[in-house]
Amino acid sequence: MTFEPLASDFYAYESLLTEQEKEALGNLRAWLERDVRPIVGDYWDRAEFPVQIVKPLADLGAFSFGWDETRPFENSAVFRGFVALECARVDAGVATFVGVQNGLAAGSISVCGSAEQRAEWIPRLASGEVVGAFGLTEPDSGSDSAQGLRTTAERVGDNWVMNGSKRWIGNATFSDITVIWAKDVADSQVKGFIVPTSTPGYTATKIEGKISLRSVQNADITLENVVVPESLRLQNANSFKDTASVLRLTRAEVAWAAVGTSIGAYEAAVKYAGERVQFGKTIGSHQLIQDLLVKCLGNITASLGMVVRVSEMLDRGEQRDEHSALAKAYTTSRMRETVAWARESVGGNGIVLEYDVARFFADAEALYSYEGTREMNTLIVGRKITGKAAFV
Repeated sequence: MTFEPLASDFYAYESLLTEQEKEALGNLRAWLERDVRPIVGDYWDRAEFPVQIVKPLADLGAFSFGWDETRPFENSAVFRGFVALECARVDAGVATFVGVQNGLAAGSISVCGSAEQRAEWIPRLASGEVVGAFGLTEPDSGSDSAQGLRTTAERVGDNWVMNGSKRWIGNATFSDITVIWAKDVADSQVKGFIVPTSTPGYTATKIEGKISLRSVQNADITLENVVVPESLRLQNANSFKDTASVLRLTRAEVAWAAVGTSIGAYEAAVKYAGERVQFGKTIGSHQLIQDLLVKCLGNITASLGMVVRVSEMLDRGEQRDEHSALAKAYTTSRMRETVAWARESVGGNGIVLEYDVARFFADAEALYSYEGTREMNTLIVGRKITGKAAFV
C-alpha cells in the first residue's frame, strides 16, 4: 500500500520513518479508520471498552514493537511514538489501553523483570493473550507516590502477602494480571509484583460516572491478604527509582498521545469547516475560523517537533526525566488549548458526539492529569533548571 502522510503533519516528521515503519503505521491507520473509528463514539457513550479490538491491535504489533522478545523488525522510538499518536487521533481511550498494556504493564516487566519473567510475560502481553494493568496510584496517594504509598507487601517464606488499595487503574476491570507496586514491610522500599487478578483477596470495582476517557475501564482495587509467590516479584524492582524508570518511558508516550488527541480534534474541526454553511458559504471561508484552525495547527506542529526530538534522544540513550517531563507538561497544555479551539470552531455541534470533537475535548482532561500532572512535571524540570527541589 502507498503511505499517505497526515495533512496535520505539517512539517513532514513522518518522513523520518523507514519504509518498513511507514508500512506498519499505514496498516494500523487503515484498520483504525475502518474498524475502530465507526464504533468508538458509541462505546464512549456507554462507558464500555470494545474488547474485540484487543486481538487485532496485537496482530498489528501495537503491543510488541518495543521489546526484544517480540519486535517484528528493528524500529525507532519515533515510530513507536507515531503508533501512540495514530491510536489517539482516532480515540484517546484506545491509545490509553495500548499505553497501559504495552508501556506500563509490559514496560514494568521489561525494565524491572528477570530474564525468565520477560520471556514468560512479554510475549503473552504482546499477543493479547494476557491483558495487563498497572497499579501504582492509590486513593490517598497520587503525585506523592514516591513517599505516600500505603499498600504493603510482607515476605512470608517463599511468598509475599499484600494488603492495601489502588485507584484509577486502567484496564483493571478485565485485566488478567496487574503489576502492583507496594512497600516492603521489612525495608520500606517500593517493590513490584505481577499479580494474577484471579488471586483470592484481589477485587477490582469499576469507577463510574466519568466525564473523560469513558471507554477506559478504570477501577478501584482492594488487596486483602493477597498471596503471591516470590517468583512473581519483579526481580529488578528494589526501590521507587526503578518504578520511575518505567514512568520515564511511558510519560513520553503520553506526550505523543496528547499530540494525537490534538490532531483528532483538529481534523474533525477541519472536516466540519468544509461542510458547515453559514452566511452563504462554508465556515472554513471565514477569517475567524481559519484563525482558530491555524492556531490549532501551530500547537500540533510545535508539540510534534518536541516529541520527535525526545524520542530521538531515547534511541540514543540521552533521554532523562526532565526531557520526558517537559514534553508531557508542554504537549498536554497545548492539547488543552487545541481541543478547546477545535470545539469553538464547531460551535454548538461541538458538544455532541456525532461530530467527534466533543469526545476529544472531554478526553483531553484525563491525559492532562495522568502520568504526572502538569505541576509535577513542571517541578521535575524546575529542579533541573535551578538545582533546587521544590516538591513540598
